[in-house]
Amino acid sequence: MSNQPNIPSDFLRTIPDNLPIPINDNACCHLTGLLLPNINLNSTSGNTVNLSQISGLVVIYCYPMTGKPNQTLPEGWILIPGAAGCTPQSCSFRDHYQELIDLNVTVFGISTQSTNDQSEAVNRLHLPFELLSDISLIFANILKLPMFEVEGRQLLKRVTLIAKEGKILKYFYPVFPPDKNIDDVILWLREEKLE
Repeated sequence: MSNQPNIPSDFLRTIPDNLPIPINDNACCHLTGLLLPNINLNSTSGNTVNLSQISGLVVIYCYPMTGKPNQTLPEGWILIPGAAGCTPQSCSFRDHYQELIDLNVTVFGISTQSTNDQSEAVNRLHLPFELLSDISLIFANILKLPMFEVEGRQLLKRVTLIAKEGKILKYFYPVFPPDKNIDDVILWLREEKLE
C-alpha cells in the first residue's frame, strides 16, 4: 500500500473535481447478446448467486473497488481514468433502488473484492441489494470484461450490464461520471419498456 494519508469517509462519497475521463477503448463491443456465465458467485447475503439463472431483468454494475474509511487508497488511484467513484455509484443505485424495483429490475453490484470487503460496504452504505464477489475473475474472464491492475490486484473497469433471462441486452461503457450511471440505466429501461 502507498504512503498516502488515510482517506476520510466523506471523501469516498464525493466525486473529485477534475477526475480523468475514461476513454472508450471499445473493450465491451462484444457483450451485447452474450449469455451471462452459468457460475455461482459469493454474495453479501451469505449465499451464492447465479446471474444466468435469474428470471426477468437484471442490472449488474461492475466496479473496481469500494474504499474503506480511514484506509489508504492505492497509489495514484484518483489519476486512473474510471477508478475513483465506486462509493458514489453504489449510493446512486441505492438512492434510486425503488425506481428500479418499480421497473421490475433486480440489481447487483460486482467487483473482484472479497465478500468481507463488500459486506463492509453494504453495511456502511446501507445498500438494499447484494454485492457479488468475482475474486477468482471467472465472471470477468468468461465475458472478457475490461480490467486493469493496481498494486498487483486485477480490478474491473466500470461497466454496467442490463440482462434479461440471462442474456445481455445493453451495456454502458465507459461509465462517467459514476454517480450519473443510474440516470442512464433508468432512462434506457423506461424507453425500452422492458418487463
